Amino acid sequence: MFGRQRLVTVPTKIAQVGGLLRMLQTIRKFVIDNYLFGEEGTLSDEDSFMETGIIDSTGILELVRFLESTYTIKVTDEELIPDNLDSVSKIASFILMKQSASRQTAQERSTRLSEETRA
Repeated sequence: MFGRQRLVTVPTKIAQVGGLLRMLQTIRKFVIDNYLFGEEGTLSDEDSFMETGIIDSTGILELVRFLESTYTIKVTDEELIPDNLDSVSKIASFILMKQSASRQTAQERSTRLSEETRA
């Protein structure tokens, strides 16, 4: 039997895009308020925090605390790398990946529990 695929409707896709835009805005606002002292300047979602000197290693820890509390994720030591946290857009991608993995794990646990209950 073929695996079930979840159909994504247009309203669902629009909601996902809206959620991503809100996430980008929230992260951007945190960075501007906490590291640029409210001065947005020319910060783009792709600008490297390290290369531009916006956030140092201590600032990254504060950023991680904000992300963990705002998005209910846990950032491990192994995930504290520039590929995950060096720009607004990289952070948003990282959060989406973490949330997706968390949903998948919860779904697998639910399926396992359902199968155990039927047995």
